[in-house]
Amino acid sequence: MDGIDDENTFLLDDELHSDTDISSNYLDYSSDDSCSELSSDEDLSSAKIFTEVDVKNPPVPCPRFKFSGIPSVHVQFDDTSDVLQFYETFIDFSLMSKIVEETNKYAKQCIQSSVARQFSKSKFWVETTVEELHVFFALNILQGIVKKPGIDHYWSKRYSTNTPFFSKIMSHCRFCLLQRYLHFSDNAAFDPQNHKCPKLVKVWPVLKHLNEKFSETVTPERDVTIDESLMLFKGRLGWKQFIPLKRARFGVKCFMLCESISGYVWSIIIYTGKDTILKPEYSKLCFSSQIVLTMMEPLLHKGYCLTIDNYYSSPELADKLVSCRTDTYSTLNLKRKEVPKEMQKKKLKKGEIIAFQRGKVTVMKWMDKKKVSLLSTIHNTEMEQIQVRSEMKEKPKIVMDYNNTMGGVDRMDQNLKSFEIIKKRGKKCYRKIFFHIFDIAVWNSYVVYRKNGGKNTQLEFRLDLIDRVIEKYHSGLNFHRGRPGSEPNPLRLTERHFLEIIAPTDKKLRPARQCAVCCSKRNENGKRIRKETRYFCPDCDVGLCITPCFKLYHTQKDF
Repeated sequence: MDGIDDENTFLLDDELHSDTDISSNYLDYSSDDSCSELSSDEDLSSAKIFTEVDVKNPPVPCPRFKFSGIPSVHVQFDDTSDVLQFYETFIDFSLMSKIVEETNKYAKQCIQSSVARQFSKSKFWVETTVEELHVFFALNILQGIVKKPGIDHYWSKRYSTNTPFFSKIMSHCRFCLLQRYLHFSDNAAFDPQNHKCPKLVKVWPVLKHLNEKFSETVTPERDVTIDESLMLFKGRLGWKQFIPLKRARFGVKCFMLCESISGYVWSIIIYTGKDTILKPEYSKLCFSSQIVLTMMEPLLHKGYCLTIDNYYSSPELADKLVSCRTDTYSTLNLKRKEVPKEMQKKKLKKGEIIAFQRGKVTVMKWMDKKKVSLLSTIHNTEMEQIQVRSEMKEKPKIVMDYNNTMGGVDRMDQNLKSFEIIKKRGKKCYRKIFFHIFDIAVWNSYVVYRKNGGKNTQLEFRLDLIDRVIEKYHSGLNFHRGRPGSEPNPLRLTERHFLEIIAPTDKKLRPARQCAVCCSKRNENGKRIRKETRYFCPDCDVGLCITPCFKLYHTQKDF
């Protein structure tokens, strides 16, 4: 593959960042239909020779193309405080129905084709439902927050590590059965000759559905970025990748088109070697250019500005994007075709810069601690003053803008790392791919929630989402969403509960607690009623009067 890193010829992305992270404003040149020095799009693509730029008196930078996109969220939400609505925008009923259908079908095929052992869990299999699978996914999200060495530990009875919530929601046996038979496509209907991507057949319905949902739900801001993300997988796989600079190093490579500012994932292509799905009209270009143009195709001719790294960028690709009224800037591999040879040969001292221009495309090399090679359709060699510790230094404006807009995919990766659902020891690659895509769908739900004015952190969003899924799907009943004295218990309306007397302590012979129902009411003066009781519900851990409060608390949403 092209774009193999060569330390002597181009700079890695993390080397672009300065000693300080002082941010700079995004470029916002006045919109125009063409470069200020050229009269038409034909002129932009017809200029084939790079000419050296006088860096002491550089030409005016070419303005951005006129942006015709309308950045927005295309889904209306009844209650923007209800996180479940954002989640179900992507993980909707049609997708869940498909997964339920294929899971039940696959379980039946497996059980019929094998002889179960005497104590096999498969003997306890019953068909799953949409509601149960929602709860199963909620527990997987919770496992991404509450980290344990293995699945069995979540149902452990050991006092020091016990997490009783899991066993109250679903038995260990049932969770393992759902995990074993989770499936997304019909094996019997698979035709390798007619399928778009045979290597991804097992997750294809999910990938196709979510890609459509991602692009339908949000129109991205003008600045977008394309980069690769690596999903950790060390099992046997013909198209497994090794990228030493990534944290995972080994795994499945995904190309992602993201909104630069928010990190919203707009499109995903999973790399499967020669079978990677790309547009046939770009087949004459190099692989990296095909990736860019395939992912950007719906956004071309709208004035978007794409930030990429040196794996993808080239003068040829920049010309193609300019002909499609799309701007770009990036780091650059000096060994690419059409890059002036003088760029490679010329020796620079620290702080010096050299540049060449061809139509709207400018390539430049700037010497910092190491040489930095760059390409842009909207920048010249203009420098900006930045403060590094106690002194002022100069840095090209393109470097400042690149650092601000290139991090969309990395931002998503960093945010997901803390709440990753993917199990470390999963043997089935297609299930790991599914949970990786599912994780991205949860992340996109959070980004859309923030775009609609949400203030919670991602952790709070995920915890609220788990509560809402349990509330809605565990038994079809809801729980109180007001401001109780303690955290709401999603099981208070869905379980069998028994009243117990509060045990005496060393300090109190007859201890009492405030009644949760009585104290939720106010008297005629508007003050909260205070009433204590000797009884409590041990499962919900709240004090309750024997009658009528115990019954009200466990049977009514609003008491």
